[in-house]
Amino acid sequence: MSKPKHILVIRLSAMGDVAMTVPVLRALVLQYPKVKITVVSRPFFQPFFDGIPNVNFFGVDLKERHKGFLGLLRLFSDLRKLNIDFVADLHNVLRSKVVRTLFALSGKKVAATDKGRAEKKALTSLANKVFAPVKPMVERHVDTLKQLGFSIDLKNPQFPEKAILSEEILSITGIKNQNWIGIAPFAQYESKVYPIDLMQQVIDGLAENKNNKIFLFGGGEKEIQLLNQLQNQHENVIVLAGKLKFKQELEVISNLDIMLSMDSGNAHIAAMLGVKVITLWGATHPYAGFKPFNQPDDFCLTSDRAKYPLLPTSIYGNKKVEGYADVMRTILPTQVIEKINSNLT
Repeated sequence: MSKPKHILVIRLSAMGDVAMTVPVLRALVLQYPKVKITVVSRPFFQPFFDGIPNVNFFGVDLKERHKGFLGLLRLFSDLRKLNIDFVADLHNVLRSKVVRTLFALSGKKVAATDKGRAEKKALTSLANKVFAPVKPMVERHVDTLKQLGFSIDLKNPQFPEKAILSEEILSITGIKNQNWIGIAPFAQYESKVYPIDLMQQVIDGLAENKNNKIFLFGGGEKEIQLLNQLQNQHENVIVLAGKLKFKQELEVISNLDIMLSMDSGNAHIAAMLGVKVITLWGATHPYAGFKPFNQPDDFCLTSDRAKYPLLPTSIYGNKKVEGYADVMRTILPTQVIEKINSNLT
């Protein structure tokens, strides 16, 4: 009997990008139950892959052991000992290219995700813009695995069971007897963040309904201060930031009825757990291929292109365009509240 095939999957960062690989790998192990997978990523992301059958995690040490070019040689040496058959480079940056090339030179079949840079550039161009959806990243990862001989169908995705919350978590969240709504109001770049005064209106509006319990997510002292402000003394609004370990936050997210997020990592985390995700889009746009997995198009509330025709101006939100600082003000708080209320079951 031939031994199970072993696929090395490389995706080092960022949080949302790593989360987007999870539904693909869940489908892969479901449809190829004999395949073994080793995911190479930052140790912090290990909880994403907990409980997925046949998936092992290899935490890369980019600060010491695997730092620099010599570190990459060590990484290759460490991974080679695992008896890898295939390499799926879902990151496709210089660092991962070096590792996959070394595997290719040692006779292994490798494939890398085409990130569609030219199409994305055309979508965000300020002149001669091509406003058309580019292939989603999740589908691009499926293409990469197909090159290695593994065809995956994502039509009927399976998600993990809701986590059973520990006493420690329940002491903060309380027992679930209301609609649990998560709100993650931050993103890496300001151009993707809904204005704080409008977010306050959304939270106040949702908190009026005592059947709702709202959990605010974030991290770092500055964000926690803002979240405490947004909490606005509502008894049914709880700031989770700084109170739970990352794995515990994931367990709470799995129990949400709905998540409101920016175009950021929290959207992809909730989506990989099978939670409904409403997203708000400023300088970026779901057409760029980063719409949360398995979510309807109308769950993406985008800024007004009739008023701001150059949108999207950026793929990641890191570019500033004069006159476009306030695009998200065209998404009204009433619109956001209505979208959440109409999708609470």
